[in-house]
Amino acid sequence: MKYSLKTNPITQSIRYLIKWSLFALLAGGAGGLFGTIFAKAIKAVTSLRTDHNWILYLLPLIGVLIAFLYRVFHEEKNRGTNMVLTAVSEGDDVTLATGPLIFVSTILSHLGGASVGREGAALQLGGWMGRRFGELLHFNDDDRRIAVMSGMSAVFAALFGTPVAASIFCIEVVRIGVFHYVALIPCVFSAFIGSGLARLMGVEPEIYALGSIPEANALELSKVSVLGLLCALLSILLIVTFHSIADHIHKLIPNAILRAAAAGCLIVLLTKLIGTEIYSGAGSELINLAMEGKASSASFLLKLLFTALAIAGGFKGGEIVPTLSIGACFGALFGTLAGFPVPLSAALGMIALFAGTTNCPIASLMIAMEMFQGAGLPFFAVAVTISFVLSGYYSLYGSQRFAFSKTGIKVEERKPQGSSGGR
Repeated sequence: MKYSLKTNPITQSIRYLIKWSLFALLAGGAGGLFGTIFAKAIKAVTSLRTDHNWILYLLPLIGVLIAFLYRVFHEEKNRGTNMVLTAVSEGDDVTLATGPLIFVSTILSHLGGASVGREGAALQLGGWMGRRFGELLHFNDDDRRIAVMSGMSAVFAALFGTPVAASIFCIEVVRIGVFHYVALIPCVFSAFIGSGLARLMGVEPEIYALGSIPEANALELSKVSVLGLLCALLSILLIVTFHSIADHIHKLIPNAILRAAAAGCLIVLLTKLIGTEIYSGAGSELINLAMEGKASSASFLLKLLFTALAIAGGFKGGEIVPTLSIGACFGALFGTLAGFPVPLSAALGMIALFAGTTNCPIASLMIAMEMFQGAGLPFFAVAVTISFVLSGYYSLYGSQRFAFSKTGIKVEERKPQGSSGGR
């Protein structure tokens, strides 16, 4: 077989490497900058709220402001993270207002203490950025999809300091069973550039110490298997609860502004009834308490409720960090009851619940490797595998698709169960 210079596989590979390496420099640099500004802004408003408890009472007003902003920019039907996922899977557009709106609204949500995360904002901001760069560079449709994944990886990695997990997650999450290897170089390179730049600018990565790790014998692995099973069931409960509460509140209060005010008032009331603001915000403090064995036995259920109400009210930021904190609290409770080391059990709960709710087992293991510095890998592998398989076809993201069966080697295009859309 004869090749011209243009069609020679080696030449094509070199051109691919140069093209996407240059794009990764652009996306990673911009993603690192955006991610750093975003991370520092969230940290600042969170500190402001914790120093001035009265700010919590502004949550209903903040919800109204967020809903008003989305109405002003005609983005009431903005599907958030789901829109970014379909931009990859189907080539849909990421609207021009998405980036600025998710940036501002997530910071406002954290200022008020809504139980929301940051990953939804990272994916939307990064996807928006990648799409804009793809348009500016006159990329074709296929390349724009890769550009979206690259942007997602850069901002996600900048925020969390987990570049390997960020790049794998942004490829794996779109269509379960299909891994777009063509996106590896732009996603991995942009993730490391974004993460490295963020660290240089003072954004610390999310790293936890697990302490002593038991031997991976039959008894301990059997305990972890039970935890994986329970996390699969909790994944289903979490997804159904999030979307059921959102659907019911949307039907009860169709007006987005009134809905945000009502949800904000309810969150404030519940916070005062419980007597603690530990369930406000993303949940990082709750993760620390869980790993120290200091979280209450009901913490995972209360955090689940607060997050469901925040999502239903239209507060922005995403569900993943709250999901991690729910998993940590549940894992810590399991460890206490099962006689398993609590820090490790809390960590396993975090990662297993992430795998069950996002259906991304490889990214879950990468997160465990980076967040816990490779400790306890056999335990994470067992917990993640069981939670992923037994959580069925439920998903946080309504636009996610299952290309293959979880229980057989066959192609089958499935939509998720229990999902009405992510934030």
